[in-house]
Amino acid sequence: MIARRRRIYIMVMSKERRKKSNSSSIASPCAACKLLRRRCAQDCIFAPHFPAEEPHKFANVHRVFGASNISKLLQEVTVGQRGDAVSSLVYEANARLRDPVYGCVAAISSLHRQIQALQAQLAMAQAQVVHLRLGHAACCLALRQRPTTAPAGSSAGTEDKAASQVVALDMVVVEESNLGDQPPIWFG
Repeated sequence: MIARRRRIYIMVMSKERRKKSNSSSIASPCAACKLLRRRCAQDCIFAPHFPAEEPHKFANVHRVFGASNISKLLQEVTVGQRGDAVSSLVYEANARLRDPVYGCVAAISSLHRQIQALQAQLAMAQAQVVHLRLGHAACCLALRQRPTTAPAGSSAGTEDKAASQVVALDMVVVEESNLGDQPPIWFG
């Protein structure tokens, strides 16, 4: 009787094992479970974000942060924000693999320097525009003030006066303090 029960138990267990193996072969495990060599459950926290088609994505994140830290972080984040969190983790992990010391901070500081250089170029261009507008206005003013019928001796004095006005407007100064975060005062 005991032998018969044992045979029935073995047959039932082998059927259950076959069912489990058939069901697990239908749904392939996510990239995380594949790399960690474990069975991927239906409620696997990694499955929606690390598909089996992109194993390198999880491999890099796992190499930098570790699977348990990623799992803890994803559990703390709301379901709606998990996709963004995974994107950030993947970006940071790839940056850390390229530059182990600074990671994505190197990219951020490089972009910040580019922004500062472009802001300085913009301020210089705006200063040149103001300079050219003032120069043009001074020339127009000088031409309007020039008398059409002036005596022979007084025309030279008027031209010198107009030239001195143009030279005075030529001295537009751009201070380095104006090249920072805010545009210079005279720009609108």
